[in-house]
Amino acid sequence: MRIIGIDPGSRVTGYGVIEVEGNSYRHLTSGCLHVAEAELGARLKEIFNGVRDVLAEFRPEAMAVEKVFVQRNVDSALKLGQARGAAICAGALSELPIFEYSPNKIKQTVVGKGHAAKEQVQHMVKILLNLRQAPPADAADALACALCHGQISRTLSRYSAAEQAALAARWRGI
Repeated sequence: MRIIGIDPGSRVTGYGVIEVEGNSYRHLTSGCLHVAEAELGARLKEIFNGVRDVLAEFRPEAMAVEKVFVQRNVDSALKLGQARGAAICAGALSELPIFEYSPNKIKQTVVGKGHAAKEQVQHMVKILLNLRQAPPADAADALACALCHGQISRTLSRYSAAEQAALAARWRGI
């Protein structure tokens, strides 16, 4: 299964595409969409087009997106939500199933603790994907999101449909 992970941002949006086969993960591509200084509509268009281009080239079967969380600045959270929306629209137009995970769930799945530092996420992504060097933080977060979905999907596939629904609802709430 090919999965694209998205770490949305109104200035920098990270993306990463992995392939999952059994217990192994393979890195296909990752990077950051650096959005130009422009009005919000133009930035959202750049995010949409950038994600759409990656989708067209790598043809993933699922999209995993990091959920928005409000830390202090509500205005920043709103802009982040709009950037997420642009990326999600690109996935929806490609008819991908879209899965959302909280930052803590992603870190818990990839690093082993929900409040891991960015450097820990980068390090584990490097190890899990057998990369020569750690990717930039935003790309590592996107790859971690894809890895999280790959792990959860693999685990859920071992259960019945009813058990899958209950587990998925519980995991998404974390």
